[in-house]
Amino acid sequence: MASTLLLVVVFVFDLVAFALAVAAEQRRASARIAQDANSRYCVYESDIATGMGVGALLFLLLSQLLVMFATRCLCCGRALSPGRSRALAVFLFITCWVTFIIAEACLLAGSVRNAYHTKYRTVLSANPPSCETLRKGVFGAGAAFVVFTGIVSELYYVFYSKSDEGVIPTRDTGIRMGAL
Repeated sequence: MASTLLLVVVFVFDLVAFALAVAAEQRRASARIAQDANSRYCVYESDIATGMGVGALLFLLLSQLLVMFATRCLCCGRALSPGRSRALAVFLFITCWVTFIIAEACLLAGSVRNAYHTKYRTVLSANPPSCETLRKGVFGAGAAFVVFTGIVSELYYVFYSKSDEGVIPTRDTGIRMGAL
């Protein structure tokens, strides 16, 4: 039987990760060109999106670790009973890891790129400096994959629990050592 407490905790962690990723998308760093006596330079506003992106990354990681420890990462522990639940559990296990890696990559890349700031000045007569910022949608893609990961990981846990409940039938070895 799947643990309702674990499902609720994983759901809450995924929900917090999603909320942080969406908030990071809304609060991406923006830049403007400032000018003083003889040079131009970039001035960056809010940098809170980096922390939100890292927070989303950590909450999603914690959620994934909880599910993997509860299921012993599918490969450790006793064998699952054969059937539809085991086949779905294996498929969802692979899908869960793929969506998790994509979500983590988006959140990590967004956080790193959002934290990067150009630190040079140009002379007034030269071209204005390139004030590079994070492209729109990187944290949004991470948030979408957080949702996919949350759904798939909870389904994986439920199907793993269903296939773990069954008893594996013992096989008749053929030769008995007793009297007839």
